[in-house]
Amino acid sequence: MNNTDQLVHWLLGSLELQTTVFHVGQYCGRWRASTAGRALGSFHLVLHGDCYLHLEGAEPIALQPQDGVFLLRDLPHFLSPEQERTAVLPQVAMLPLNAAAASDATGLACGYFHFRTALSALIVDSFPDYVILRADDPSLRAARALLDLILEEGGDDPEQPSPLIARLVELLFFYVMRHVAQSDVVASGLLALARRTEFKPLLDHLMQAPGENWSTDEMARVTHMSRASFYKHFVDASGQPPAQFLLSLRMKIAAQHLHAGESVERTAEHVGYRSHAAFSRAFKKVIGEQPGAYRRGVRARDNLRQLN
Repeated sequence: MNNTDQLVHWLLGSLELQTTVFHVGQYCGRWRASTAGRALGSFHLVLHGDCYLHLEGAEPIALQPQDGVFLLRDLPHFLSPEQERTAVLPQVAMLPLNAAAASDATGLACGYFHFRTALSALIVDSFPDYVILRADDPSLRAARALLDLILEEGGDDPEQPSPLIARLVELLFFYVMRHVAQSDVVASGLLALARRTEFKPLLDHLMQAPGENWSTDEMARVTHMSRASFYKHFVDASGQPPAQFLLSLRMKIAAQHLHAGESVERTAEHVGYRSHAAFSRAFKKVIGEQPGAYRRGVRARDNLRQLN
């Protein structure tokens, strides 16, 4: 496994996702559907038929059977069978997937997802606003089996879909995110740095020993660059100065150690902090809550999942 693949697995392993499927069924005739306006990420999976995705300021995107879209942020949008964005379309009732329908019917699975922790949201910040899943993409061949299973679970009530569909969508999400992470569309952050040959040794050192005294001069030395050249190329690749990037990386690593059950004190030491107060301030700045509260929250969620 190469450096980038290891990093992708490390990042995806940090994501905590919760998915809600709010309807699975089919539309006939002229219709309009949207998940916008709830301050959540959302998805639309095309189970059969064709439609168009309309995003503000963009050309309509044609979607075919087993295509889908994951909107990682709450974007104004809607789906419809019409290519013309300005067409006046009614809000029509969704029919069950197993109901007899016209030949132009479109089957959809739609819903929302949110990231349970600030760390998860922080990781996804470097991804694009939305991701299109294409059925004919050979690199996503395994994901198509999940779409087949979702179609099988469609049921006869669009408003009360099988709870298994949410779990299948979460698996599909991780397939798609891995695909995106390994492509060239991630423009900044850890993954962008990992694709730059000159920064791979540095990333390896930072992740293996985040607690060392990593000054900008020391990071430049590892990359065999002058300080000025290193700073410029690093900012160009990551979108942030080395010190800010290092802080974010250390807190990502710290969150994973807390998630694994390590004490706050040992975690702080692992990422280079001898002062509990300084570590707590840094962790809250990046992750959004105190390390102790984060650790308790993780344990509470794990206990809840075990009960369910």
